[in-house]
Amino acid sequence: METNNTTTLSMNDTFNDRIKLPFSFETAKMLEEAKALQLDNFEYYDVIPLRSPAHLVDTSLPFPPPADDYADGSWTDWLDTLALKKSPYLTNVVNFFKENTTVTLVRLLRLAPHSTVKEHTDPTLGLEIEKSVIRLTIPILNNENVTFYLNNTPVIMATGECWYMRLTDPHKVINDGDEERINLTIDMIPNDWIRQIIKDSKHS
Repeated sequence: METNNTTTLSMNDTFNDRIKLPFSFETAKMLEEAKALQLDNFEYYDVIPLRSPAHLVDTSLPFPPPADDYADGSWTDWLDTLALKKSPYLTNVVNFFKENTTVTLVRLLRLAPHSTVKEHTDPTLGLEIEKSVIRLTIPILNNENVTFYLNNTPVIMATGECWYMRLTDPHKVINDGDEERINLTIDMIPNDWIRQIIKDSKHS
């Protein structure tokens, strides 16, 4: 992992901003189901919701009342979408985490060939933030010309792996390849279970 381009963080902080967790999932099954959900064409970026706020999944439900702090996923109920219900293996992946913590937003994120997600931060996606959610990333389709930069340093993620990244820090994605990139992202309200796994994985 390259670190010499990082100027704002210490060496220890650089490694703590991305942590590979001790979970792995079957790429072929995830990819088959992801492909079955896709539209044929999209420009730049495409999001397929697999778990969303309840009122967006079931339009008969009322909108949730205004919340003082939308950073905490407890501001609404969350439901599996029809797309997830059509996808048995992806359902199993999501259910693994639902059995251990409160899962909020789940999405398939597609980045088109020769496209870039510009550098940005997600202010509510970090363990260090009070009343936040955290995001786990599972790459499904990748190529050698896709680079995810976190704090100006590439995060080398293999398909099927599961990663926690401190997305409150600057990050961007560059896909210089000829094939789209697909990631599964799972947001959750952090509890003792996932905090301990992240802590143990940091030192493994």
